[in-house]
Amino acid sequence: MPNTPPKSGKPWTAPDVKQLKQEIKQNTPTRVMGLHLGRSPQAVQQKANDLGLSTKPTNQRPYGTKGKRS
Repeated sequence: MPNTPPKSGKPWTAPDVKQLKQEIKQNTPTRVMGLHLGRSPQAVQQKANDLGLSTKPTNQRPYGTKGKRS
């Protein structure tokens, strides 16, 4: 049986939300944010969606921008 995160089922506090926003700005992976916040990656993703924030990485090239192979 997997371990449950320490804050599982507890409401989000203002410092938790502030840290979530800061880590999203730093392009932190969702799984790592979950470890820092004591929550599951799914809970982090859901809260980000509720706040209208995207956890999509910003440092990746869009499709089709690599040079063509010869």
